[in-house]
Amino acid sequence: MNKHHSIKKNAFLFLLLLGFISLLSDFTHEGARSIYGSYLGLIGASALVISFTSGLGEFIGQALRLITGPIADKTKKYWLMMFLGYSLNLLVIPLLMFVDQSIWEIAIILILLERVGKGIRAPAKSALTSFTAPHLGAGKSFAIQEALDQFGAFLGPIFVYIVLSFNQGSELDGYQLAFGLLGIFAILTLVILTISRIKYPHPDEFETVKTKQSIRGNQAFKFYMIAVALIAFGFIDYPVLAFHLSDQSLLDITYIPLLYALAMGVDAISALVFGHYFDKKGMISLILAISISLFMAPIFFLSTRILGIVIGVILWGIGMGAQESILKAVVSTMVTKEKRATAYGIFYAVFGSAWFIGSLIIGVLYEINILYVILFSTFIEVLAVLFLSIYLLKKNLKIGGN
Repeated sequence: MNKHHSIKKNAFLFLLLLGFISLLSDFTHEGARSIYGSYLGLIGASALVISFTSGLGEFIGQALRLITGPIADKTKKYWLMMFLGYSLNLLVIPLLMFVDQSIWEIAIILILLERVGKGIRAPAKSALTSFTAPHLGAGKSFAIQEALDQFGAFLGPIFVYIVLSFNQGSELDGYQLAFGLLGIFAILTLVILTISRIKYPHPDEFETVKTKQSIRGNQAFKFYMIAVALIAFGFIDYPVLAFHLSDQSLLDITYIPLLYALAMGVDAISALVFGHYFDKKGMISLILAISISLFMAPIFFLSTRILGIVIGVILWGIGMGAQESILKAVVSTMVTKEKRATAYGIFYAVFGSAWFIGSLIIGVLYEINILYVILFSTFIEVLAVLFLSIYLLKKNLKIGGN
């Protein structure tokens, strides 16, 4: 009993270290991400270019995981993948301080490289988190990690807002200063990562029971990937929301990072609530979260008052919290640990490809008529809910039949 308690405690401490790495890294790149949309608009990019960059960045970062996932599984070099990924993911952000209107294309390249870094480290990080699931619960493990992650994502945009508010120079000067200062937190992340590697060299040893299926012939995993694709396909990325607010002059541009901070705070709470609910009720928690968040598009885009915009952003945060915690927790319950990073690579690639195609369509529809964006997003999310409901019904019937 004491040994089990000791392993559980170590698993929890390891998860907290991972969460602290996520907190600092999200402080850095989500702080930057909160101003990507308005920053790119300021230096000369159009709505289509912003939506394209956002979608392409996700696609590259996610598709790359098809390669980095299997590499992590084959080599078991989880920590090396983490260090390489975080270094690229975070150290490109302070370089944005040197970009202005004359070379705005460089900003696009740096933003894309930031996503490449995330693509290198994400399968390894998800696999490391999943190794603690037998001791803490899959939903709880990913929810705790996500909550700390989003706490950083909540503080980062507030930090950026403060920098922009106190800036005495031009608007562009404020953005460049914010990117530069975020570099400090990038360095801190790498320091904590190094300490974690020294303290826990073999975290895969936390998981000892082999009960789950591999990927080949795993029908449940394949069916689930279709549902994941639908969720990502209809979801609208924040830079598009930020562009809409500034384009329609619905809000002073300096408040946009604060709204993003609100979304990240909601994301963190949502992850904890739905992650805890997932360990008790399973897939129904995901269905509930997506059902709530699908009202985001009509409420956000049809509102001209601040209350409607805030409610829309809160619903967006609920959707993100569910995506970041439960979507990954489900994978850990479906696939054996030896193929876990590969499964996460496939999961991220499917999610990212659907996100990219969806973002492109949303960007084009936005240029035509905002109403089309609302109809498209809501319809696809309703489809995702129906698909997950059918999966759950089939699973329950199968269990009942047995």
